[in-house]
Amino acid sequence: MLDVLLALVPATLFGIYRFGMEAAVLIAACMATAVLAEWLFQKAMKKKSTVGDLSALVTGLLLALNLPSGLPVWMACLGSLFAIVVVKQLFGGLGQNFMNPALAARCFLLISFTGRMTDFGTVDGVSSATPLMQLKSGGIVNIWDMFLGTGIGGTIGEVSAVAILMGAAYLLIRKVISIRIPAAYLGSFAIFILIYRLFGGYGLDWAFLAAHLCGGGLMLGAFFMATDYVTSPITKTGKLIFGIVLGILTALFRLLGGSAEGVSYAIILGNLLVPLIEKVTLPRAFGKEGRIRG
Repeated sequence: MLDVLLALVPATLFGIYRFGMEAAVLIAACMATAVLAEWLFQKAMKKKSTVGDLSALVTGLLLALNLPSGLPVWMACLGSLFAIVVVKQLFGGLGQNFMNPALAARCFLLISFTGRMTDFGTVDGVSSATPLMQLKSGGIVNIWDMFLGTGIGGTIGEVSAVAILMGAAYLLIRKVISIRIPAAYLGSFAIFILIYRLFGGYGLDWAFLAAHLCGGGLMLGAFFMATDYVTSPITKTGKLIFGIVLGILTALFRLLGGSAEGVSYAIILGNLLVPLIEKVTLPRAFGKEGRIRG
């Protein structure tokens, strides 16, 4: 958990630099609420406190990075409360939750406060739409700006692809995560996008693909949330299948759905499929169903 927190530092710092103090306040509020909610719930249930494992801090930070900086603080705190109490603690705490708490909370906030969750403020005094929203409406985006995170709208932690990749590289070097899920996720997503554009008469539209790879929460989701130990498969084959499912779902949501984004819902649905994926990919025990001769 400490490694994950350290890996999120580049995206967090860039988000604060990009959106200012209101982003810093939102991040602090989410993390503090997550820790306090976990401590109070476990105290009320007369359970041993587990705030020292830092998982609540990770949940609070991930949630904050998936929120627009202008979201009211009380909504962000409500999201953290939902993530910790409803999704995590009511199902038994760390290791028992069936879906990623931070993403579940984001989806809860999206459904409950759609207008505020899709309001990304202004850039240079002009109402800001995310690059994916611009692509959805047939607009043109600057891929380099999307990669660096300059002058574009979005959630606090998603705007800079390079900052996210710096943290991802740290996790991979430290062997905290495996490359299997992110590679399968991004690879299947890329193939789907290229095939879709090819059959749409645009040829191999590499610029469109690059924009989708750098835009939205794809990188953040692929490296930091899809790889969550609790809600992802444990088998090697299962990780690949899981990643492919996420890639296809994300592409379907983005290209054919009403929203420009799709990472959160794709990972949540993928989490629900994990028991089935593990059931069909777990290796058979040696000697199972064998007959005893004698």
